Amino acid sequence: MQLPQKIYFRIGEVARLLGVAPHVIRFWETEFKSLRPQKSATGQRVYTRRDVERLATIRRLLKEERYTLEGARKYLREKGVEPLDVTPEPAGVDRTETLRAALLSARERLASALQTLDRSA
Repeated sequence: MQLPQKIYFRIGEVARLLGVAPHVIRFWETEFKSLRPQKSATGQRVYTRRDVERLATIRRLLKEERYTLEGARKYLREKGVEPLDVTPEPAGVDRTETLRAALLSARERLASALQTLDRSA
């Protein structure tokens, strides 16, 4: 597949290049953790050349070589493309409060360490 000389691609362009519908690409994003396109200022998915090449590999594995999703993930893990520890977040989990609590705890420990240093100086 010959890619145009561009740095970024929108989902419609990628879909045309790969010969699949945009919803297929969005589905693959949910199945393959190595696919995390950036979002533009308008909220559209923006893919890098590396993303498009990775999508082409996934398309080849699934459509031409008839891999299952799990088989394609395993293949990509063996090639070092897909992360080894793929632990999906449970649906509906908001990590904001957990992260906030961890940051506040770290802040308190840093303040305590600063006080200890001030006393010893």
